Amino acid sequence: MIRLLIVEDSALMRKLLGQIFTAEGDFGIAFARDGAEALKVISSFQPDVVTLDIHMPLMDGLACLDRIMLEHPCPVVMVSSLTEEGAEETLAALEIGAVDFIAKPGGAISLSIDELAPRLVEKVRMAATVRIRRSRRLAERVRLTQVIPSQSTIPSRGRGLTSQQRGRDSSRSGLVLIGTSTGGPPALDAVLAQLPAGFGWPVVVAQHMPASFTGPLARRLDKICALTVSEVSQQTKLEPGNIYIAKGDADIVISSRAGSLVAMAAPSDQAYRWHPSVDRMVRSAMKHVPATDLVGILMTGMGNDGAAAMADLHAAGGYTIAESEETSVVWGMPGELVRLNGASEIRRVEDIGSALLDRVC
Repeated sequence: MIRLLIVEDSALMRKLLGQIFTAEGDFGIAFARDGAEALKVISSFQPDVVTLDIHMPLMDGLACLDRIMLEHPCPVVMVSSLTEEGAEETLAALEIGAVDFIAKPGGAISLSIDELAPRLVEKVRMAATVRIRRSRRLAERVRLTQVIPSQSTIPSRGRGLTSQQRGRDSSRSGLVLIGTSTGGPPALDAVLAQLPAGFGWPVVVAQHMPASFTGPLARRLDKICALTVSEVSQQTKLEPGNIYIAKGDADIVISSRAGSLVAMAAPSDQAYRWHPSVDRMVRSAMKHVPATDLVGILMTGMGNDGAAAMADLHAAGGYTIAESEETSVVWGMPGELVRLNGASEIRRVEDIGSALLDRVC
């Protein structure tokens, strides 16, 4: 039996969510109307998972989440709106320690709850398997302090590396492809903030997210990275010194135009389950870039998106890195890459950036 605490100020939403999980047959459910009540219920109910609305009276979801992670660490799935404001708050929640999020569909929730239900149940079941260590919050703060430079220490954009700093043949060019899902935004923080302004290869990222979330994600990363970070919403030339975030609810495809590599947002291909599809991104890149000039990185995420394509990339001579089980929120995607013998290296998340710098001039 999975003990689930639903924290939601809307009586209708509490009722509908309760019906969804009651119908599953293996959930024990408790409810709270706001963050303050949730903290009282948690201490006695000891939930395996909490679903937490962001906008609530008395104590909002972010304040409640902060208290949960400090006082009663347990897996939390945020319930967010699809607005830009909702995206910003959700990204903040993931940084604080939420395991995952689900975006409420637009319109009358009573009419669209059937659309929400399967994904919500899947995410909550996954979250129930995550073990949050009591020390995790402090460890995450220390890690981020060590890994992510302050604004005063981020190298100026456009500043090139010296030949000595580059180490290897500086004329070599290529492309870095990163795929991630559940737990991805904090992992991207840790990896991408380590790359200096003179990093020689473009970086393309496919993070499973709705379309309204990937723009705020790109802007947030742009503030903490030495490289320029942008969302790909139209055909975009891939250039060194840049990180390109795939637009949500679509796929990103790598192609060649007039002798230059470009990235394009393409309608999501239903042959792939998750979007933006990591598999599709990697396979499209392999059509236009020699495998030896590609680095694939697969990090935390539910499912297996990207594993087969990166295993093929590895077999063709490309270099691939899988995030370790120790630091992954969910060792689904990188774990599948390891199972397929497709990982050149397995690295803790805080070590992936340095491994990438060792590999790329």
